[in-house]
Amino acid sequence: MQWDTAGQERFRTITSSYYRGAHGIIVIYDVTDQESFNNVKQWLSEIDRYASDNVNKLLVGNKCDLTAQKVVSTETAKAFADEIGIPFMETSAKNSTNVEQAFMAMAAAIKSRMASQPAMNNARPATVQIRGQPVNQKSGCCSS
Repeated sequence: MQWDTAGQERFRTITSSYYRGAHGIIVIYDVTDQESFNNVKQWLSEIDRYASDNVNKLLVGNKCDLTAQKVVSTETAKAFADEIGIPFMETSAKNSTNVEQAFMAMAAAIKSRMASQPAMNNARPATVQIRGQPVNQKSGCCSS
């Protein structure tokens, strides 16, 4: 499932229910908008607060085709991503540059993490044993 909040303020109050069960989260900022990049820290803080500890994260700078208007350098974003230990790439939705690669990278990271975790589904299912004495019915309206 994908949630595209477009950085809108009304999504700042996203609750844990939106993060619950997420295997991967891609945080996208606009390379032509410094404030968009500045907000990444707050989004990551929300993710750390509400998502599972092992959720995969990917930082993506979008609109890399707009080189003349670019205000967030690749080096700055990469250094930030390295500092917090998450992968980084730049994309252009307009030109389809690295868009599929971003999703494929996230899918591969999730698959790798899931494969390295012990499979809980292979565990023996829990069983319940019910023991008791038969109930002797006394005479009443329902006895024969």
